[in-house]
Amino acid sequence: MVKIVGAGPGAKDLITVRGMRMLNEADVIIYAGSLVNEELLEYAKKDCEIYNSAYMNLDEVINVIVKAESEGKNIVRLHTGDPSLYGAIREQIEELAKHGITCEICPGVSSFLAAAAAMNCEYTVPEVAQSVIITRMPGRTPVPDNESIAKLAAHGTSMVIFLSSSHLKELKEELYKGAYTPDTPCAICYKASWKDEKCIKTTLENLDREAEKAGITKTALIMVGEFLGDKYSFSKLYDPEFKTEYRK
Repeated sequence: MVKIVGAGPGAKDLITVRGMRMLNEADVIIYAGSLVNEELLEYAKKDCEIYNSAYMNLDEVINVIVKAESEGKNIVRLHTGDPSLYGAIREQIEELAKHGITCEICPGVSSFLAAAAAMNCEYTVPEVAQSVIITRMPGRTPVPDNESIAKLAAHGTSMVIFLSSSHLKELKEELYKGAYTPDTPCAICYKASWKDEKCIKTTLENLDREAEKAGITKTALIMVGEFLGDKYSFSKLYDPEFKTEYRK
């Protein structure tokens, strides 16, 4: 059994209690070193074997796990944020299954949630946006044609764009093909919840210039939509005229 653990967005204390316990009990930890805050490794035992997968390919990761499993060791594969978002876990699970090794997934707090917390905002604002689109620009990993930024932007709802902070000019042009304009509010969040966090609210027109001014080129996500604007309606949930099962 391999424990695939979501490390959370970065801050050491934003890992789940279950995830922390799994790190405490691990004999072997393989962590995504380019993205996971190394302070989380302080939860590991002193004699724990620790591997940085930033320097490893898939075969090398699998080989370490297979060897550790054969020795009866507790193994944790530590991924950034939540493993189900851009975690590349499916290929690991299926490769391990070939060796008769199963996986247990421990969910984590995604960086898109930490970014909203850092910006003090809500993605689902009454009468403004009730849906969130999470996506990315194409890079070395392509994006299906029917999931292009331009097509998704046609909805005009709240968008969170991962892995695209080095393509901001191109991103803007794709967003303009949808429902967004140069005046649409947006934000770029670098390392949300880390000690060196930078979160900048701006407009699409100024997005790339603000990012350049702040020196942000990677490890950031972009938030786009009117949920970052000033106009919205109160929810019915706490409306004094609104009856619920619990409040008359």
